Amino acid sequence: MISQDDISSANTKLSQIDGITLDTEYAVMEHFYTIQGEGAHTGSAAYFIRLAGCDVGCSWCDVKESWDADIHPRITVQSMLESLLETPASIVVITGGEPLLQDLGPLTKALHALGKQIHIETSGSSPLSGSLDWITLSPKRFKPPLPEIYPYVDELKVIVLRKKDLQWAQEHAARCPSRTKLLLQPEWDTPQAMPLMVDFVKENPQWKISLQTHKFLGVP
Repeated sequence: MISQDDISSANTKLSQIDGITLDTEYAVMEHFYTIQGEGAHTGSAAYFIRLAGCDVGCSWCDVKESWDADIHPRITVQSMLESLLETPASIVVITGGEPLLQDLGPLTKALHALGKQIHIETSGSSPLSGSLDWITLSPKRFKPPLPEIYPYVDELKVIVLRKKDLQWAQEHAARCPSRTKLLLQPEWDTPQAMPLMVDFVKENPQWKISLQTHKFLGVP
């Protein structure tokens, strides 16, 4: 656990940096410290900030309660940082909903002032904002990513329900940089996706399989 001296030191550091607006508010469904359960950073401790609001609306989404920003409280950057500073987290994952519906500039500036590494999980349906260290793109058919996001994608994570999703994955991979990590993830309630993915990755070893390990671990 972080000491009060550490928290006081961090708050002092923030107050001394120009241009950080700690009273900026975001619609937030929840924020919490846990283990990253998906993707390239699976198993890493991380502080999650789940912003409210979504313009995509996947039928199989497991956080549908995040879609309507109006039913969730608006929380200041200061309040989120106070909770974050009670943990030893070095990674902060901004997710949703669709996090890019809100301007991430003030939030990411404050997080970077504290020396945090900022990851985002997005469908790419809205323009990038803020300063981000790791961009995970999870494209959705319902509202495809904006073309300008592809050069910045560090991780492409495609949800697989059926065979045509594998072709969809390849189409998006072709638009990403060669450095992008390529991951397929089965939709949790679609076990028939597993053998499709296994066969595909064996034939296309540049891809890897991502599982929702936090559900096996029983953590949020």
